[in-house]
Amino acid sequence: MRNITWVGRVIVSVLCGLGILPQLAMAKSTVDDVCAVDSTTDDFRAMLSELPAAGSALYDAGRLTSHQQLARDVLAELINIDTTDATGDNTRAAGVVAARFRHAGYGDQDVKILAPAPRKGNLVVRFQGSDKRCKPLLLLAHLDVVNADRAAWDHDPFELIEEEGYLYGRGVSDDKDEAAIHVANMLRLQAEGFQPRRTIIVALTSDEEGGDFNGVQWLLREHPELLKAAIILNEGGGGLLFEGRRLANEVQASEKGYQTYEIVFHSPGGHSSLPLRDNAIVAAGKAMVAFDQHRFPVKLNAVTRNFFARSAPLFSGQTRWAMESILQDPPDPKAVEILSEMPFNNASLRTTCVPTMVQGGHAENALPQSVTVTVNCRLLPTESRDNVTQTLASLVGDDVELNAKPNDNVAPGISMQTEVLDAIEAVSHSVWPEVPTVPIMGPGGTDSRFFRSEGIPAYGVNGVFIDVEDDRGHARNERIRSRSFYEGLEFMYRLTKALSE
Repeated sequence: MRNITWVGRVIVSVLCGLGILPQLAMAKSTVDDVCAVDSTTDDFRAMLSELPAAGSALYDAGRLTSHQQLARDVLAELINIDTTDATGDNTRAAGVVAARFRHAGYGDQDVKILAPAPRKGNLVVRFQGSDKRCKPLLLLAHLDVVNADRAAWDHDPFELIEEEGYLYGRGVSDDKDEAAIHVANMLRLQAEGFQPRRTIIVALTSDEEGGDFNGVQWLLREHPELLKAAIILNEGGGGLLFEGRRLANEVQASEKGYQTYEIVFHSPGGHSSLPLRDNAIVAAGKAMVAFDQHRFPVKLNAVTRNFFARSAPLFSGQTRWAMESILQDPPDPKAVEILSEMPFNNASLRTTCVPTMVQGGHAENALPQSVTVTVNCRLLPTESRDNVTQTLASLVGDDVELNAKPNDNVAPGISMQTEVLDAIEAVSHSVWPEVPTVPIMGPGGTDSRFFRSEGIPAYGVNGVFIDVEDDRGHARNERIRSRSFYEGLEFMYRLTKALSE
């Protein structure tokens, strides 16, 4: 699940004015006592400065490098395999990738397919580092995809098609592009004779999009030793394009938790010719009005404070004033009002709950005996689930069933390690010198939550730029720009190398 989908057009007005951000001012935190990332050295910066930037030698349409061709071949293999929950086979996709690593000389001890069910295989590959004291770098992506209606697509969704500068196929933006990038980069590093100091792990998993066997969750429970790492790079970030212009390279440093409630309103029922004041539909409607009028309090965190603080100087008028004033303690009420009008900003400010489904009644000529309203809540990383439950209970009133659906998606923590974010920013500027690196809090969820909740830093980053007005993740005719894929490939190659040496 890609976070760019959730940002969409709403953030365009904010990001269009962004220039190069100053050095990210994050709270200092050491990734690893022995092998901390040192992205501030002159050697590190000099190495990056000698590399080509985008638009020069990174991509030449029709003349792919051997590395780019490898990545495209891997992507095609993955797209051509149905990995949906209902009819697909994640194990088959994992096996195709595993065969490439074994052909490259990886042994069984470093290439493992583990499956909680026949079609739910997860692949874990290790590129052994030279210093066993260093905790690994984990490159994470999911192989499963959402369903695709073949009849609704212009092309077969399970065949990689390149047409007019775009790559088409189910999963090409979520998340098989990232899987192919990780695989191709690992194989490239090995072929070049690179010896990482820090072990590099590639994990390609199942059921991130839904299903009974979330691969990350299962591996952490059944084989935790395979995913032990100091840094995780996962989906959730990426580049934003608007009218062909690169706006920002986003880094997801946090995300919201997820909790769904079912609220059941009861009434006696009866014949519709004899209306009662006690009507479950009416009661549900009144409760939903209360929901609509209620806003959870503003609670900023390190990520959202950074976002608003660094955006404010780039604007004038009430937008600049609101972004500055939201950082006051307490936030200015007028600033809250202004920023709350934009969905992405509103989601960044507070926990949100919204009704998403209504079921009730049994006949057009009968009074309803019950109405069930499904309410989906997205919790801030610092939000108490008990507090949300109590708030909803106070809004719906007495004599109403309020049931929290089972969910182990706890509100995850925040990843704000200065050295890692500095490294991401430095590598990003080596590829796109004029594009700012912007940390964000994802309004939705990714598998990074399972690591952050245990205190392991995880970052959503991939460098694949997607047009905010043409984001087709989970949609028909899913596509990404060919140039974006190959530039993201190079960006992640440089970043993987930088964080592992």
